[in-house]
Amino acid sequence: MKNIDKDNKHNEAIDFYIKVFVLALPIALQSLITIGVNMLDTMMVGSLGDASLSATSLANSFISVFQILCMGLGMGASVLVSRYWGMKKAAQDDTSAKDASKALKQTVCLMLRLNLLLAFLFALATLVMPGIIMRTYTNDENIINLGVIYFRYSVPTYFFVGLSLVITIVLRSVGQVLYPLIVSIVAFSVNLTMNYILIFGKLGAPKMGVAGAALGTLIARIVEFTLIVGYLMLIDKKIGFKLKDMLLNTRSLLREYIRISIPVLVSDGILALGTNSVAMVIGHLGETFVAANAITSVTQQLSTVVISGVSQAGAIVTGITLGEGDRQKTMSQGYRFFGLGLFLGLLSATFIFIFSDPIIGFYGNVSPETAETAKQLMNAICLIIVFQGTNSIMTKGVLRGGGDTKMLMLTDNIFLWVLAIPLGILAGFYFHLSPFWIYVCLKSDQIVKTLWAYHRLRSKKWIKKISTGTK
Repeated sequence: MKNIDKDNKHNEAIDFYIKVFVLALPIALQSLITIGVNMLDTMMVGSLGDASLSATSLANSFISVFQILCMGLGMGASVLVSRYWGMKKAAQDDTSAKDASKALKQTVCLMLRLNLLLAFLFALATLVMPGIIMRTYTNDENIINLGVIYFRYSVPTYFFVGLSLVITIVLRSVGQVLYPLIVSIVAFSVNLTMNYILIFGKLGAPKMGVAGAALGTLIARIVEFTLIVGYLMLIDKKIGFKLKDMLLNTRSLLREYIRISIPVLVSDGILALGTNSVAMVIGHLGETFVAANAITSVTQQLSTVVISGVSQAGAIVTGITLGEGDRQKTMSQGYRFFGLGLFLGLLSATFIFIFSDPIIGFYGNVSPETAETAKQLMNAICLIIVFQGTNSIMTKGVLRGGGDTKMLMLTDNIFLWVLAIPLGILAGFYFHLSPFWIYVCLKSDQIVKTLWAYHRLRSKKWIKKISTGTK
């Protein structure tokens, strides 16, 4: 019997890792492509000088607030979508299956309505007060003027990138990960080509510089939007969402959506403000620090693509397993995810340590001071990434997938606003510490969150019951 139990556990573990990486690898590859676009953008714009690099980096800090909020909307909805998908697959009768299917469509409908509202608000702000937005990041007039130019071409981007992001997350939640990857490859090719043509004025096009980078990105986002939305509305069979479903009566699910999904949006929104506050601190530390951070940010994202993929896979796997009603299996999966996070964090730190010098060397036109600061930041990231990788998989994956969204909303932001940002401000402006220690202080919440996430996992309090909203 013991040998049989041991074999069953071994087979269960193998099935678990296969399931996770079948979901995670396409997500990771898609993230890698997106980061590759950002990295190439940074390199192309960096060839125009530190001011252009700083302007696009800071302008994108504001745009990234919108993207983080969209991720919050999408991930919040995915908690419900993956759970309803699990319920639909495990349904014993037609009525239960129909209830789960209806709740799934209502969730997508609510998510898309909120996303369109969010896109309108950000587009309006960018159109009306681009200079004011740039001044929250820097006092350098040259950088502000270049940032305003970048914003001018970015206004429509919010609608295209927002809908593409949330629909991609929902498709992943029901196991559809390959098509979004293909779309990203197409968008990457379009972005790379258009940026090259428009930034440097190739093939008879005008040399647009910073404006060309923004316009090239917009064109790529339009292509991405067309392919993703077209697939959801015309081809997808699992969710079965059509344009007419935007008019669905969602009142029966509204309370459950607010309880589970909205805390994710609020949490990610406040975290976005916190991340933006970090960008503001960095922006006021000078052009050298800003440019160095732009280099290291892309590198950090590049090293954590697998972690990001596993994190989203964690939310999906946890939600589906709970939807099928297996709590014991969910707990064992949670511990495996924690160990996987620690391993991937160490792997990412090793990657950064080995490749930091060659990556910095790619940016040949940056000043020696920027290169030195970037090296210190790379060393700091090597330390932080171990903890960030582990708690990301737990908080953005397993615990979120279990429906523990309200507690995550509280703890994520307490650690950021009470610990990390105050320490970063003290380190940068009062104690004038080295870039290494400033960055460690700004990211100190990642260390504390890792310890908290393990404690929360063991408590089992993170597993929440979710209903379809039907009586």
